[in-house]
Formats: sequence, C-alpha cells, structure tokens
Amino acid sequence: MIVLGAGLASGLAAAGQIPPDIPARTWLAQTGAPAQSAAGGDERPALDPRLPRLELSRQVMFQYLLAEIAAQRGRYDIATSALNDLAKSTRDPRIAQRATEVALRAGAFKQAVEASDTWVSIDPDSIQARQTMVALLVNGGLLNAAVPHLDRLLVNEGENIGRGFMQLGSLFAKQSDRAAVLGVVRELASKHQGLREARLAVAQAAWTTQDFALALSEVREAQRISPEWELAALFETQILARRSNSEAIAQLQKFVDANPKATEARMNLARLYAAEQRLPEARLEFQRLATSFPDNGELALAIGLLSLQLEDFETADGQFRKLLDGQPKDADTLRFYLGRTAEGRRQFADAIKWYRAVEAGEQRIPAQLAEASVLARQGRTREARAALRRIVPASLEQRTQLILTEAQILREAKDFHGAFDLLSEALAKAPDTVDLLYDQALLAERLGRFDVSEKNLSRVIDIRPDHAHAHNALGYSLADRNVRLEEARTLIETALKLSPDDPYIIDSMGWVLFRMGDGGKALDYLQRAYRLKRDAEIAAHLGEVLWTQGRRDEAQRIWDDALKASPDNEVLRGTVKRLRK
Repeated sequence: MIVLGAGLASGLAAAGQIPPDIPARTWLAQTGAPAQSAAGGDERPALDPRLPRLELSRQVMFQYLLAEIAAQRGRYDIATSALNDLAKSTRDPRIAQRATEVALRAGAFKQAVEASDTWVSIDPDSIQARQTMVALLVNGGLLNAAVPHLDRLLVNEGENIGRGFMQLGSLFAKQSDRAAVLGVVRELASKHQGLREARLAVAQAAWTTQDFALALSEVREAQRISPEWELAALFETQILARRSNSEAIAQLQKFVDANPKATEARMNLARLYAAEQRLPEARLEFQRLATSFPDNGELALAIGLLSLQLEDFETADGQFRKLLDGQPKDADTLRFYLGRTAEGRRQFADAIKWYRAVEAGEQRIPAQLAEASVLARQGRTREARAALRRIVPASLEQRTQLILTEAQILREAKDFHGAFDLLSEALAKAPDTVDLLYDQALLAERLGRFDVSEKNLSRVIDIRPDHAHAHNALGYSLADRNVRLEEARTLIETALKLSPDDPYIIDSMGWVLFRMGDGGKALDYLQRAYRLKRDAEIAAHLGEVLWTQGRRDEAQRIWDDALKASPDNEVLRGTVKRLRK
C-alpha cells in the first residue's frame, strides 16, 4: 500500500540526534570504524550491504556535528547545507534522510527536494525515500516530476497495485489543477490498461474535471474487466444520475439482478427509487435487503415509512411496533409514526393515545398538532382549537405552524371566513411571513377576494422569487378566471422551471394553454400531470379538454374513476355537472 510520507514524523522529532533510530555504536560500526565491546574486545555487527564503507574522518565527524549543533540552535539553513553536502560526498542514505528531515523542519522546500533526490539516488529501492519525494513534489504542485516515483511505488505494490491506484484520489485531493491530475493519473494508468482499479482511477479523476464522457467510458471499461465489481457499478450510477435518475436506476437494476448479493448497490437502488417517488419499487428493494439483515433498524424504518406513504398501514404498523419493542433511543419518533398509522386506519382513539405518548424531542410539537387535527376530523373543532392554544411554541416557526394548523381546522369545518380572519390577525403581527401570506391567498381565492389573493401571492414572490407554488397559484388563478392569460402563462412557465416535475404545476400549464385555445398542447401537459398524480382537479381539467375534443367516452371514464376516489371534490363535481347537462 502507498502510504506517502511515512517515517518523516519520527525523523523530525529526532532533530539534534545522530541519524534517527540508529545507535551511535552501530552507526560507527557501519562506517567502518572499530567499536569496542563491553569485554574490551573488538566486535563488528553484521554490515548492511546497502550502506557505504566510510572512513569516519575528522572532516566527516566535524561536518556532521556542525550540522546537528546548528539544527539544535535553530540554524536550519546551515544544518541543511552541511548535511546535503555530506550526503553527496559520503553517499550515505541515512545522512540524506536526515538532510531531508532538517530541510522540512526549516520549511526549505527547494533544499528538501534536493536532499530527497539525493536520498533516492543513493538508495533507489527505498520505499520511504520515494514516498517522501512524492509527498514533496505533490505538495509543491510538481505533479509531472512525481510520475516516475509514483510509477515505481505502484510497481513495488506487486499484487496490491490496485489498492495503490485507489489511493491516488486521496493523494491528489488538495490539488487545484484537476486537469493536471487527470493527465498524471492517465499516464500512470496507461501501463496497466487491464487493471480495473487503474481504469476507475482515471474515471474518478475525469469526474473531477467534469469530463463525464471520459469518466463513463473508463468506468465501463473497469466493469468490462470485472463485471461483478460493485464499486465501479456505483460510480457509473453516480455519473448517470447527473443527467437522469431513470438511466441510473436502469443500470443499477441490471447490476443487482446479475449480482443479488451486492447489498450497497441494492441500497442505492432503493434510495433512487424513493427519490423518483417510485415507492413500491423502493419498498421492495428495502424488503429484499431486510431478509439478509433482519436486525437492521434502518431498513425496518425505511420499510415502515414507505408503507406509510403507500397507505399500507398494516405493514407500517408492524414495522414501527417491532422497532419500538427493541427499546430504541428515539422511541418518541416511533410513537409519532404509530399515531400516523392509526390515523390512516381511522382508529382515531389509538392515534390520539400515540400522539399523547410522545413526551419530548423534535416530534413533540408535531404530535400535538396532529392530535388537534384528529380531534377536528372527529368534528370536535372546539376541543381541537383548545388543544392548539395549550401548546407553547418555542420559536416563530412553531408559532406559524400552530396558526396554519388552526386555520386548516377551521377550513375543514367550512368556516372559511374564520380561517381568513385568523390569518389576518397573525399577519398583522408578522406581515411578511411567507407561509401565512400564501395560506391566506388560497383562502382569499376561495372567498372571491381576488385582490387579496393577488396581493399576497405577489408579495410572496417578492420575498421568495424561487417560490414555485406562489408563481403557480397566481398564474392558475388568472387562467382559471380567464384573464391576463399571457401573464398567467409566464408565471406558470417560471413555476415549471423551478419545479419541472410537479404534477400540479404541469396541470396549470395545461389549463392555461387550454384557455388560450391550444387544446393539443394542453392535452399533452394534462395527460402527463394525471400520470404523475391521480388528483381530482387534474382529472376535471383533463376530462374537460377531452370532452371539448369530442373524446367524451374517455372523459366520462376519467371522471367516473376520479369521482369514486374523491366524491366530494367541488371542482370535479362542478365540471361534470356543467358539461354533462
């Protein structure tokens, strides 16, 4: 393994001594000078054949002691110069190493490189000497000069040469000239084209220069050499995900099908599915992992949360209870999720019990808010509002959430004026609170207060230009009222740029195009929106466009399906009633 710079720390710490880790008697013996034994006789330790046979002359001793005394007194310039000269004249690698260490202590880069070069020339087989040389050259930005030394170190790795290539990324991590790094890595790898690690090292270096075509080509070569190599498959996924999660998913699915025990790849596949909102596939991959790791709490939690989103409350309940039985550290979070599960099953009494069992932590306030919402769903509006009033918010964000929850409770109770007034009161104290402005704008729209709605949404856009839903809401409001359609389209186009895969914004674009008379393009957007989200209002819009194009059977089928799922949706019911009359 390449461990660059190993051994220097001990040498630097030994400044002022005879060459580090070498007893004076041995050093003298290996120079060829006689050493006296404790019994009075002569003895000579076995000589290291790599070391020169030196006469320990007065000149050598004087020059060495001069250097060490200078180093002790902080005169590293004198010490470095003396040791460098001595190393060249004696050809002793220990002195060359000492010269390198003293130069490093002095911060004298040029002298350190000179001494290190002498050290390598004297002892070309020394791994430590070459590691030191590489460290100096790389830190000094002299990457091309480091290539022959790196090449030698890699060859010295023998069967572990692949591991050496995988360390190159760490070696060059701090280099700002990424193109130069790529050039060096490609030169080193050029002699090892059949080595999978060499190809992956080039791919990783290419990634840092944003040469994604080269990165993809090289990582695929690495996989051709070693089709089962999980690391290469994961890196290819990373490259593909830059341009398309769908491509990344397809590649990774193919890999895990061929390598079912590749757990890290399967974990990444599950996460990609979740990111794409392909929740059933994500859960399936997590479940497959859980069969191999039944005691892994993170997998159980992921399965539970995905099941909750999929409204598979039975599975979610089982996963959360299993985790809670294991006495986890964050039991309150699991109690909160169990409350959500019970609420989804319409077991309201159990839901309230679980929410009230959340004692502390970041889920405490959400649990109290959820309890109030459950009370409201049971028609216990007064109790729900009273529960909210008992909550003591710890921040402005929590205070805002309390107000929004109470407004939602009033909205669900059909008290739209009460909700509007509540938000007005809150905005009087905090007029630029984005969430309050946005929520009141939607209420104002419902109450026919279009002036308030437009004013609020415009203010939200001023405060948060990246608020996609504010752009969309204002654009949709104009389109739905069939006024200022060009302005409406511009607003919705901005929203779509900010959030290109949002089905509600896609629906708005289809609706404004329909209002502008472009039924063909409108249909494309509305069909895409309905594929992404089987929402009642999207169904209403899609059905209306189909109806006006004479495709009435299709429209009827879409409306009937939507009415079964959302029989009380006012927009859907109004559309069907208006067109079927």
